[in-house]
Amino acid sequence: MNEVYSHSRLSSFEDCPKKFEYRYVLKLPSDTESIEGFMGKQVHAVLERLYDYTGRGQVPSLGRVVERFRTWWSERYDPARVRIVRTENNADHYREIGERCLGNYYRRCYPFDGDETLATEDHVKFSLDDAGQYRIQGYIDRVVRAKDGAVEIHDYKTSARVPSQNRIDQDRQLALYQMGLAERFGDETPMRLVWHYLAPNQVRTSTRTPEQLAALRTKTIGLIDRIRAETHFEPKTGPLCRWCEFADICPAQAEQRAARRGRRLVVLDLCIECVRTRRRRDVCLALVLLLCDTQRPHHRPFTVDDDGQTVLLDREDIIRNNTALVGCS
Repeated sequence: MNEVYSHSRLSSFEDCPKKFEYRYVLKLPSDTESIEGFMGKQVHAVLERLYDYTGRGQVPSLGRVVERFRTWWSERYDPARVRIVRTENNADHYREIGERCLGNYYRRCYPFDGDETLATEDHVKFSLDDAGQYRIQGYIDRVVRAKDGAVEIHDYKTSARVPSQNRIDQDRQLALYQMGLAERFGDETPMRLVWHYLAPNQVRTSTRTPEQLAALRTKTIGLIDRIRAETHFEPKTGPLCRWCEFADICPAQAEQRAARRGRRLVVLDLCIECVRTRRRRDVCLALVLLLCDTQRPHHRPFTVDDDGQTVLLDREDIIRNNTALVGCS
């Protein structure tokens, strides 16, 4: 078992097994990202650059920091690739949030001499077990040596919502990073977990006991075992579906679209190349009609009748019934 897990990979399965299958099993390409994700990446990149400068004894002005953010935003923002789900907001709205995040952080931490930066975007990789069967990796925004000697794991968040302290104390991501850093600094080194919620300008901290880390290790191994044993990867619908990059091929989303339009749903068993190239439904229709004529049953569109039997479809079935189509089952 060669796969390496991360907090985001584990969360993907917990959020929706079908999304996990598309992203990590079938490895379908994703040519878009959310505006929230895009904005967060630019903020993280600018903060990494900021600490590169301060590490050399050069502290740029806030104006220069914001100017760098605007330059990268202008160079990298592609409206054809970056999705805005909340259509009442435009791209400038999110750019302004990014600028506010940077301004809040800069003014709170200036002149950036309150601690020692040990690393930024630090790649941590380790095993949960001695045999190396459960491997974890991640990237830490900033690793810090505090003035009291503790090692701190800092994470930047650009979302507006600040979780409760109870949620913070149960957070998995930074606790996993602590396990990885313990191999580098030693189990006896005191560590703190620090979250910077940049938009509301709030900081949250937490610590983990050895017993809590041991319980997390066991729980994470159990989750990985569940993922490895999964074969069906059922979709899990919810509010986050609006932000999913695979919504156009997800069967759960297709069912909802078909119900809204009053159409009968036909599930297509297309070849993996069709799914992998992410053809959308309007493009897929011509291909589906072509597949109706093929002699290979596993490449034929089908439906399931009331007795649970698979029925292959022909061109007339699809056209006559005004069927809603999806890319795969």
